[in-house]
Amino acid sequence: MAVLLLAEVTDGALSMDATAKAVSAAAKLGDVTVLCAGAKAADAAKEAATIAGVSKVLCAEDALYGHRLAEPTAALIVSLAGSYSHIVAPATTDAKNILPRVAALLDVMVLSDVTAVVDADTFERPIYAGNAIQTVKSSDAKKVITFRTSTFDAAATGGSASVENIGAADNPGLSAWVEDKTATSDRPELTSAGIVVSGGRGVGSKDDFAIIEALADKLGAAVGASRAAVDSGYAPNDWQVGQTGKVVAPNLYVAVGISGAIQHLAGMKDSKVIVAINKDEEAPIFQVADFGLVADLFSAVPELTGKL
Repeated sequence: MAVLLLAEVTDGALSMDATAKAVSAAAKLGDVTVLCAGAKAADAAKEAATIAGVSKVLCAEDALYGHRLAEPTAALIVSLAGSYSHIVAPATTDAKNILPRVAALLDVMVLSDVTAVVDADTFERPIYAGNAIQTVKSSDAKKVITFRTSTFDAAATGGSASVENIGAADNPGLSAWVEDKTATSDRPELTSAGIVVSGGRGVGSKDDFAIIEALADKLGAAVGASRAAVDSGYAPNDWQVGQTGKVVAPNLYVAVGISGAIQHLAGMKDSKVIVAINKDEEAPIFQVADFGLVADLFSAVPELTGKL
């Protein structure tokens, strides 16, 4: 069987972590061909070719794919789909926008956030905020899948796959780019960071969230937030961790002032080490924490930051 994997390419740069983890999952299904699409994609394609387990890389470099519009990329994938039994991608924002369109155009189901491959037709995915695992068997001739990369190890580098340049597919003309508004940060990207420090409603205000950021900066960590903190205006939307936010699995997750609602736990419970700081010793977050500190965060966090 042959697998077509859509690589995560942003502004010409390959997201090596997400793509390598998706390759690790896809390799269980057959020979993996990676597709790199973008206005600039040549460098990303060369980097993707070094991932172990990749048999070939397709490079579609065209201005049509320069603004992350889902419809042109979906049309490109469908034009290539004939040779592949599985079309897969890491479960990133872009892929979750593109692959449902691919599935609709192919008239098949889409399997989202797959966490394990049982066989070529059978997969596992979390449901009920991660409290149950659903086993799904698809009878579709072509399987369209997004992999939750936090549950897979990244494939090694050292490969030497061939790179083939391909032309753009026809533009369906269903969407047009207007403008980009991007937030820039010197901190690591939340979903791929090795350390994440998150704050919850207990932080109390947007101004007080500065103590969370100070601790994160001292650790070289990404900053996260619970939905309650985001809804209260303490933190921006793209910091949200949880069922309706981003799913993270860092080596270290520090939860500060977070009670541990089930929706938040669904987004971070696969973290290797979880540290919780909360003044409520009955907070549910302590049930999943490896280390817990029952203390007032306004004294504990600045003290921890100072000692670091």
